[in-house]
This record gives sequence, structure tokens and C-alpha cells, in this order.
Amino acid sequence: MGATGCRFAQVDVFGEGTGYGNPVAVVIDADGLDEAAMRRFANWTNLSETTFLLPSTDPGADYRVRIFTPRQELPFAGHPTLGSAHAWLEARGEPGRDRLVQECAVGLVELRRDDSGRLAFAGPPLVRSGPLEEATLELIVATLGLEREEIVDHAWTDNGPGWATVLLDSAERVLALKPTPRAPLDVGVVGLHPDGTPELRGLVVDDGGLWEDPVTGSLNAGVAQWLLETGRLTAPYVAHQGTALGRAGRVYVDRDADGVVWVGGQTRTVVTGTVSP
Repeated sequence: MGATGCRFAQVDVFGEGTGYGNPVAVVIDADGLDEAAMRRFANWTNLSETTFLLPSTDPGADYRVRIFTPRQELPFAGHPTLGSAHAWLEARGEPGRDRLVQECAVGLVELRRDDSGRLAFAGPPLVRSGPLEEATLELIVATLGLEREEIVDHAWTDNGPGWATVLLDSAERVLALKPTPRAPLDVGVVGLHPDGTPELRGLVVDDGGLWEDPVTGSLNAGVAQWLLETGRLTAPYVAHQGTALGRAGRVYVDRDADGVVWVGGQTRTVVTGTVSP
């Protein structure tokens, strides 16, 4: 870190307008920071994620990112990927660049810009898939305050953070949930509006209690891979998330000819400056 600190940006991701998405804190010049400083700063920002941009160690990547919640490091997360790419491009004076590659703990993640100017990432392969075990379902039922028969379908949609996802019979039921913490688990919940638009909620239960992530790229990527494969959705589509928190998250999902799921949304810089982690 230089004498004047690290360049910093706070980026709103997936929002229909500024302040309606999910913020991520991005420390741009982080190669002088050790892990303890990263963890301390991420805990201090108290956002769902804070990222630190570093020189790549893989010749195929443009930059490397480390992603921290206030309590732990994540191998991958969606809205921090888009927000970090946005901040990296702006810092380099290349805001309109069409393609780039991010290095993170799950490997290389490709990003592209679509015809509307939105950044999108290629959903990484699931590290865990298939139906949930009954013991996991019991925890989810207790956390969500559901009856077991209200779950229409269920699957692991884990591409790094650990998502276990359940499908309910409607978006209305998803929005009406009043979850309470039961056991450490990242729970995705999805239901469809009458027009077929999916409504998602991402709930994280850990030793700090339960919190809801406003708009979650990793969850949307995993859910897309699951529901497209099972024929419950067709691409392209636009998912809603954050409604229960007063946000207006919109996640644009597409699938290319090679079967790769692309997850994109608006990215807007809200705060810039320098920080001294």
C-alpha cells in the first residue's frame, strides 16, 4: 500500500437504479495488504462482501480477486465479481471493454459485456448438485417456517458459497416468508410469478445469526443451471431479488450455444476515494 492509501470504489450491482441493488466495497490497489488487513477491513465495512484486487498469478487472467464477508473468505461470489470487474475497468480507463477474465479461488471466471452494456459472468461449474438430503431439508423447513409439503423441488446449487435451494409454489409465498435461524446454512429460495418471472431470496445463517443478501449472483447462477436443466425456466429471463428488503434487484440470465449460463446486471460506481486498511 502506498503512502496515500489504496484506491477504493463502492459499486452498486444488479440494481434497477442507484441504491436498489447490492453494494460491494472494492479495494483496487491491494497487493500491499496482508490477509489480516483484508479480513479486518472487510469486517469494518460490514457489507455482505468486500473485495481486494491483486495482480493475476495466471497468465490467462487480467487480475486476481479475494472476496471476504465480514466473517470469512469466499472462493466465489457473483455480485462481487461484477462489481470488481467494473471497478477494475474504470481504474484502468477501459470502462467499455467487452471481455476480461477474473482469477479467484474457484479458478478463472470469464466476463463479457452484453449489447445493453451490462457486465455478465459465466457461471462456474457447480461443486455440489443433486437433491438435498432429508436432514438438510429439515433444517431449511425449520428456518423458513414451512411445512415440508410446501417444497415443490430442491437441489444443491453450490458453486462455491454453499447454496442449498428450495423451490416453492409461487413468488408470493417466497416473499411472505419470515425466516428464523436454525443451523449454519446458506439457503436459496425461489418461486415463480404468474408471468413465469422468478423471485429469489438468499438467506445466510451463521454464528452471527441470519441475514438476507439483497441480490446474489452466485445463487442466481446456480439456480439458473438447475432450473434450466429441469425445464422449469427457459433463457433468456430476468430474475427479481431483494423485493423483501425494499430493493429492486434485476438479474439478467442467458445461456449460450455451448450451454454456458451467463449472469449479468447493471453496475454503478457510487463512492470513490482512497482508504487505508
